[in-house]
Amino acid sequence: MKSLFFLLFFLINYSFAALPNLTHRGVRDKMQQILTIHVTQKAIDQDLSRKILALFLEEIDPTKTYFTEEDLGELTDPKTPLLDEMVTNFRYAKYPVFYAIREKFVEAIQRRRLLEEEVENLPLLTEIPKVAWDELGWTKSTQELKDRLLLVRSLQEETARTLDKETQEIYRKMVKKRRNINETSVLTHEKKAQENWILIHVLKAFCTSLDANTSYFTPREAVQFMIQVQQRLFGIGAQLRDTFDGFSVVRVLEGGPADLSGKLQRGDRIIAVDAEPIVGLSIFDAVEKIRGEKDTPVRLTILREQTEKSEEITKETLEIEITRGEVVLEESRLQTDLEPFADGVLAHIKLFSFYQDPNHSSSKDIKKALEEAQKEAKVKGVILDLRNNSGGLLDEAVKVSSLFMDNGIVVSIKDNQGHVRRSRSQGGKAFWNGPLIVLTNKVSASAAEIVAGTLQDYGKALVVGDTRTFGKGTFQTVTLDAASQGKVSDQGEFRVTRGIYYTASGKSPQLVGVTPDILVPGPLHALDIGECFGKFPIDNDTIPPCFEDDLSDIPLLQRKKLGSYYQKYLQEISSFYEPYKPILEKNSATRIEKSAQYQCLIKETEKEKYDPATLEMLGKADPQLQECFHIMKDLLSLMRTDPSKTPLSYAEGA
Repeated sequence: MKSLFFLLFFLINYSFAALPNLTHRGVRDKMQQILTIHVTQKAIDQDLSRKILALFLEEIDPTKTYFTEEDLGELTDPKTPLLDEMVTNFRYAKYPVFYAIREKFVEAIQRRRLLEEEVENLPLLTEIPKVAWDELGWTKSTQELKDRLLLVRSLQEETARTLDKETQEIYRKMVKKRRNINETSVLTHEKKAQENWILIHVLKAFCTSLDANTSYFTPREAVQFMIQVQQRLFGIGAQLRDTFDGFSVVRVLEGGPADLSGKLQRGDRIIAVDAEPIVGLSIFDAVEKIRGEKDTPVRLTILREQTEKSEEITKETLEIEITRGEVVLEESRLQTDLEPFADGVLAHIKLFSFYQDPNHSSSKDIKKALEEAQKEAKVKGVILDLRNNSGGLLDEAVKVSSLFMDNGIVVSIKDNQGHVRRSRSQGGKAFWNGPLIVLTNKVSASAAEIVAGTLQDYGKALVVGDTRTFGKGTFQTVTLDAASQGKVSDQGEFRVTRGIYYTASGKSPQLVGVTPDILVPGPLHALDIGECFGKFPIDNDTIPPCFEDDLSDIPLLQRKKLGSYYQKYLQEISSFYEPYKPILEKNSATRIEKSAQYQCLIKETEKEKYDPATLEMLGKADPQLQECFHIMKDLLSLMRTDPSKTPLSYAEGA
């Protein structure tokens, strides 16, 4: 077992079998291993078996458009004898109920295919009811199932009508293609593939039944997860979109192998990889074939449209070869903007995730960005933008916090045995000790909440944003076989919730999130987003505050090494921002009330069918960020009028 923090120091081998190599006993052993690690659940009992069964059904039929209540019978409300049988079978690595469900699913797929043919000839619904798919129950009859399929088709056609004619047809084909791929994986006659399909979904249902963040990853999903954490991969550096008759290049990443080769262009359609056609594959299978080990070649067959002088569009088939290399997803890491103010600038640093690889890390990149900003002009204030930041590495959350505070406890972690481990800022004086605002929204989560909550606890920053953050106060361990040298296991990997974390005040953001000092709503503020809306979340918890750090939790020898230097620069709780908060809040509320653009945003978010991605009327404007800049400017103006209350130094980290 190795933690996620260990994983990041390896290069992942991206070649693996398309399906995990699972066995009955192997699944049983993995379940027992996870239960040993998990923060609360320690055994499979009746209640857990009921959850696993319900989640298995939801996993394979999430829209409830295959099974009916009659198909499932007792499975929707299992009684004690069935649950006891399941508990025993889990113990002996037997899964008969899930094999029986698969057989029922095969029949349900065949029935749906016939019903789809009938629905194709029915008129679409003229009035489409608002549907909360996650709240729908199973249909009671075949006719009711047919009605639901008509609703699905009507919704799909409503979406299609928003597209141009050519794209409409592609969209319809894509819908059928995706359904066909999913159904084909169930209908396979290959016994090992059938067994794998069942065991994959058993593991996924088991993990989800423990809590919202415990997960099973197939080998392919494990690679995707690590790419997300590291924000890097080995491939050609191109973003693709499935266009049914190939995979269209929507972007060539700057500095990547494809960009440096000059051979691939935006709009090219990839139809084969190493002479093997990829039309008809899922995008995951296609991408897997294109990625590979560093410095290895990949041969792509592409279709490229060209406009002749007569304005006639022709298509040319080309064979190109690109050598794979490391692709760092810079735009998914950090972005810095400087806005002039008075005799200096305000630095806006948007951090997309908490990452680390052998050459880069979020904390190093933030420090470098501030150093470069100071070279250009005098930095008067910093806005650390953690909106949409879903977290990442815990160690990096500690290091990012350390840039803005002196020595002290950043986060405490209580594990599944009740033991508390503390992580500290140990760098002495803060790198940046000037005015700081941390901007958050409802999807700022995990490591982002540690940074926001800790700096708020110590009074080192004003937290501005939505009513609360996401509310993920648990930490997870990711499995990796010690002998694998960083390679993804052919059985897949697991992320297991091992404990709860707390900021210096002893409070955990679990379920409740971090509350802002100044409420500035954004596009997500009215949505029901957060850990509290997930399945089976871990309860909130608190521990005593730990601002006074006596180092009693670490070995005596290490305590002596830290010694007086650590205690000399121990971070104290600052009340610097407190006198300014009332007027900052009042000014902000007044601006929001009078801003036509902001009121337009708020009105849009209150609509029944509101989708944050459709705020086209606001263009590229970001009212939430702009208001954050106004708050910072207000703060700096107030500080100038009362210099006696300004213990902060702009040049601390220069």
